[in-house]
Amino acid sequence: MNYYSLHHKSPNTTFKNAVVQGLAKDRGIYFPENITPLSKEFIENIENYTNHEIAYEAIKQFVGDEIPTSTLKEIIKKTVSFDFPLVTIDENIASLELFHGPTMAFKDVGAKFMAQCLEYFNQGNEEEVTVLVATSGDTGGAVANGFLGAKGVNVVILYPSGKVSDIQEKQLTTLGQNITALEVDGVFDDCQEMVKTAFLDEEITKKLTSANSINIARWLPQMFYFFFAYKALKSKNKELVFSVPSGNFGNICAGIMAQKLGLPIKHFVAATNVNDTVPNFLVDGIYTPKPSKATISNAMDVGNPSNFIRIRELFNNDLETLKSAFSSYSFTDDETRETMKKIYNNSGYVADPHGAVGYLGLKKHGLKENEFGVFLETAHPVKFLDVVEETLPVKVEIPKQIQKVINNKKVAIKASSYEDLKAYLMK
Repeated sequence: MNYYSLHHKSPNTTFKNAVVQGLAKDRGIYFPENITPLSKEFIENIENYTNHEIAYEAIKQFVGDEIPTSTLKEIIKKTVSFDFPLVTIDENIASLELFHGPTMAFKDVGAKFMAQCLEYFNQGNEEEVTVLVATSGDTGGAVANGFLGAKGVNVVILYPSGKVSDIQEKQLTTLGQNITALEVDGVFDDCQEMVKTAFLDEEITKKLTSANSINIARWLPQMFYFFFAYKALKSKNKELVFSVPSGNFGNICAGIMAQKLGLPIKHFVAATNVNDTVPNFLVDGIYTPKPSKATISNAMDVGNPSNFIRIRELFNNDLETLKSAFSSYSFTDDETRETMKKIYNNSGYVADPHGAVGYLGLKKHGLKENEFGVFLETAHPVKFLDVVEETLPVKVEIPKQIQKVINNKKVAIKASSYEDLKAYLMK
């Protein structure tokens, strides 16, 4: 499988090179040359396969022969090492919980998969790789955990000062070893722009790659849990609508990839907070990025989502075709809090702010009689402890994954501009 840049000004490349480079030289993100649907027989009999077998079938064409079959299966086994339960909220809506991994966020899947791919590709290579990653919250912790102790790999995480939760900050600033955190005076989009600029800076001699969802090895494995959810819901014989809390749009883009592979998903809803670049685009057809605004659902505080270009590519850049299978709505913090209360009062379920936005997306879209809605619960409520306990009459129990880091000392390097990042990388 080869990959091309969505800016179309760089040569096509292999899976390995796309993973190691992260971003093409023309600053475009990579996209697979071909997407071959899985057999109808496989989809129709999906309940007869294990999650590891399903994940292998979903990803193998995108890896090709660049990782041996036995190694790829071992990578998948280590990646899909926890559960992805569906929890019924009402008769036609369920929450797909993606937070049962080591850092209690959906990004554990992509981070673990990418870390193992990069470590495999770096075997026997004396030159260290520096992984640059910008985070609006959960990416940093997932990447830090996924790459912790990886041989020949150093990780530099950029996060916006004061705009991640306390627990998120602890997860990305306290691990030490090969993980370094840079606390940036700015918003997530500033962090992301600094990362992209570093890739093109010819004065930086370190070998750089990215672990944001722009990297194909972070992005593509997120297909897995859409397949797992379909497997669990197949017996309902209902048309499925997925509502995905969306920030950089990598997660929902992976879901659309699963659909292109033959998974019978009827519709996708990209639910956003007030960072409404994509909802506005669907209304007027004009893509207008803007500075991100801070909200209580901070992992979605993205004003220029990198992966939306991939979604447009999947629909051949045709707006009407896109709108037939994809909707996007934005919601305020007040609406989010009210929905957290509504879900709790009606079902006793504790949703984090991102999950609540996903639920709102389903409600705004409206489910027809033969449709079943799934919203993605992308992070454990403990990750947003203050918001959850201020909004709901609950005391959130601290899971063991969080207890490991909550009392650790924060270590971060202050950065006010790209020059600070460059100076660190050139040390």
